[in-house]
Parts: sequence; structure tokens; C-alpha cells
Amino acid sequence: MSTELELTVQVAAPPDTIFRAMTDWERQSEWVFGTRVSVVEGDGRSVGSEIDAVTFGVSDRMRITRWDPPHAVEVVHLGRVVRGTAVFAVRGSRFVWTERLDVPFFYPLVKPLFVLMLRRSLQRFARFAEEYR
Repeated sequence: MSTELELTVQVAAPPDTIFRAMTDWERQSEWVFGTRVSVVEGDGRSVGSEIDAVTFGVSDRMRITRWDPPHAVEVVHLGRVVRGTAVFAVRGSRFVWTERLDVPFFYPLVKPLFVLMLRRSLQRFARFAEEYR
């Protein structure tokens, strides 16, 4: 089974600041609930680099497949649990997070909580990016 989610948040910051904030992988724990992110291969700022996001103990390794500052980053999820693609985009003063995921059979049961966590994370991101240095 697959699903697509797209969530957007307005950010009172210039596009280049939004891009730098969204790609500051090591600081994602400041705005993504229950997640620690680290660069595990490459520089984290180019195609082919890999990052690992560990959320509540579940590893989500991703490879950057598109790096287009200050517009977008695309990744492919490489993990056993999380598979699919994601696009993190800046459109003017909006941050748009799109996930196209292959989901397990129980996804309909956890989807409301998953979407709530993403929405809250985006609200936190807006504050994070507006104060980003």
C-alpha cells in the first residue's frame, strides 16, 4: 500500500533562510518530534549524501537525490520500515513537506497520529526558521 502526504507551513523568513534551516540536519531534533538526525555519508549538502533520522528508535536512512538550493531537496528513504521518497521544498515564504511512502498494512491506524506529529513539527519549524542563525 502507498500513500502521499503534503503539508505546508507559512514562514516569516526569506527563502534562503528557510532552505538553510530545513537542511540543517543535525538541528532537526529542535523541531521534528522525537527525532535525531545525523549525516552518515557525504557532506549532507549534495546529491549522494546520506542522512539517518532516528525517530522513537526507528532508523530512517535517506539518500539525497536532488539538491537545488534554495528551492528543494529530494530524498529516497532506504530503510526497512520507511520506504519511498520525500521532497522538502521552499515556495516563496512556505515550507512544503511531501512524502510518497510505501506504508505497512497498519498505517490507517497510525495515520492520524503521524499527520498530527508532522503538523506540529511544521509549526515548530516555522518558529525555528524565523529565528534561525
